[in-house]
Formats: sequence, C-alpha cells, structure tokens
Amino acid sequence: ERFTCKDQKISENFYVRGDGTRAFYFSNEFLTSLFEENGFHVEELGLCCKQVENRSRELVMNRRWIQAVFRHSDDASSSSSMEASVKIDLPGEEYIEPKVRENTLTEVVNNFDVDMSEGVAVDMFGISPSNDNETVVVNLGESNYKIEVLSKEYQHTCKSTGLMLWESARLMASVLAGNPTIVAGKTVLELGCGCGGICSMAAVVSADLVVATDGDTNALDLLSRNVNSNIKPPFLDKLITKRLQWGNRDHIEAIKEINNRGFDVIVGTDVTYIPEAILPLFATAKEMISSKGGITVDWAPALILCHVFRRVDEPSILSAASKFGFRLVDKWHAGTPSNQSKSIINSWFSENAFKDCIPSTALNIMYFQIE
Repeated sequence: ERFTCKDQKISENFYVRGDGTRAFYFSNEFLTSLFEENGFHVEELGLCCKQVENRSRELVMNRRWIQAVFRHSDDASSSSSMEASVKIDLPGEEYIEPKVRENTLTEVVNNFDVDMSEGVAVDMFGISPSNDNETVVVNLGESNYKIEVLSKEYQHTCKSTGLMLWESARLMASVLAGNPTIVAGKTVLELGCGCGGICSMAAVVSADLVVATDGDTNALDLLSRNVNSNIKPPFLDKLITKRLQWGNRDHIEAIKEINNRGFDVIVGTDVTYIPEAILPLFATAKEMISSKGGITVDWAPALILCHVFRRVDEPSILSAASKFGFRLVDKWHAGTPSNQSKSIINSWFSENAFKDCIPSTALNIMYFQIE
C-alpha cells in the first residue's frame, strides 16, 4: 500500500523502492504452490526472525526470512533433499516460531543477539557494513554540498539520529544561506548538528567563528569528513567541530576556551524530540550564549530552534526555556500563511525565495532571547 500510492508498482506484487532496488511480496502459500508446480513437496517451512546488531556503528536490524526444505517428488525415497532458503523483509519485530525439526532452525531463530562482523553480514545478507553510507547533495544558493550520511537502508534501525540529514537542517541551512545578515560578523554555535553540519557550513561564509557540536562521536567523525570535503580555506579555518553533550561540564569548558565571550547565535535543528534532553539543552544554551545586548531585537544574542513537534510539545519547550531565562520572541510554522507583520522570522521568507526549500509543512522555527 505504501508503494502503490507512489506509482512504484512494476507488476503484481512487484515494486521498486526509493533507492532503486526491487521488492517482491509473496505468501507462504505462494511459495509452496510455486515449488509444487515444479515437482517438489514441502517437508519444512517456517518464518525465521533474527535481530542483527552492529555494535561498533550502533545499528540494529530486524531480519525476517523464510527457511524451507523441499523434496523433489521423484526423489521421495532418497535420503538426500533439496534445501531452499529464501529471505524476505517483512514489517514487525515479533518472534514467530517456525514449524521445523527441533535440531534445524531453532538455534538460528533463538539467536537474537549477534555481533554483526563484516563476514557475518556478507555471508548472511550480502551486505557490508563498510559500505553503509551514501552521499546527499544539498543545494544552498550558488553552493552545492556533498554530504555523506548513513544509507537509507539502515536509517530506520540506527540508534544514532546524528548519522542522518533531517528536513529541519535543510530548511535552516537555506535560511542562513539566503539571509547572511543573521550571522554576519557574529559567533555561531550549532547544537546537535549531527554528521551533516550544513547549518554551520552555510553560516561560516558570513560569520566570524562557527563551532559545530554533537555528542555522538560517530556523528562527529563523519562531520569532520564532510566539513573537510566541502569547506576550503579561509572558511575552513573559521569552522571548528567539537564534542558537546549537553550539561557536560568538561565539554562546555572546552568550548569556552575557544570562545569565552559567549556566542551571538546558537542554532539547533530537530534537537527537541527527547523529553529528558530539553532541560539540559536550555541549560547548555544558557551557558554558551553571549550576555551582551544588541542595538535592536534582531541584533541581540539569540537561540534559534527549527524542528517538527514530536514527543515534546510547544508548552513543554516554553516551560523549559523560561527556567533558564529564555523568552520566545518570535515563532513561525510552515503550514501557516505568513502574515504581513514585520516579525524577525517572516522577514527571512519575505521574498518567497524559500518556497522550494520547505520540505515539510510540519516544520517550526522558534526564536529565543535571554530575558
């Protein structure tokens, strides 16, 4: 059903996925009928479930496949048999006990905790963890960035959200690229930038200093590669990547050594989806933001958050913000027509230059300043 509405059907039960691979959906009855029509009868047929884990990359993949034993009718009396193992991807993670001999598949099915070494991955599923990244091209005005991210094949089972490129980051990067005055001549800190760091890359063109941070070391390693492959001197000299777990005193002090006067602009994209992380987020932002005032509201130090509301709603965010002295100065919702008031955020979109850069009508931007 999810493929049908996207015009991805090739033929009956045969579809093309978004990454160009093909998927054929079938039932146990279909498989049984197929073999019986070719002179085989079923001895064993069961659905196997296995959770495969790549601990080094924090990937968990739920694999489900059919394993069966068919015997050719002409060889029914023979001790030899023909085994056929067919793997298919099915939704869900529940365990389904296959009806097989106790000494054949039980050990395979019950072995859920597997350290997925490269050899195991190739032998079992024909994939290699070393080739699990893909390149996404991001166009920001006249600049094109080639960002290496985790392949879509693994994104839905990856524990680290920092290895993906989120829609909010695309929007905010487009805003910064199209409105360089937001960060021109200022110091910028990006919180939870993940492996992409495209907001930091867009900001460094105009800013005096940009520090891109994330708490995930795997995301930081990929971020460093992306920064070095896309940004050249002299801009590269102004963009620093650092590890920052919100609330971690050592990490905060390490960044203060780079810039002890605080940051004029702090940006965070899709960093508000975990309830337990909201208070540490604003606590860290309070420590990092500059205490100096501005001539006008739009020149005063600001915390800009762009996100889709998921597990944390707006009142919860505002409550956490107020505890650390932040007040909401302006907000914007992609699904609401812009009014004609001269708000800070609306001015970023006044020329309709970003009509094609808004990937989702669920996106929101919140603009905070210190009381």
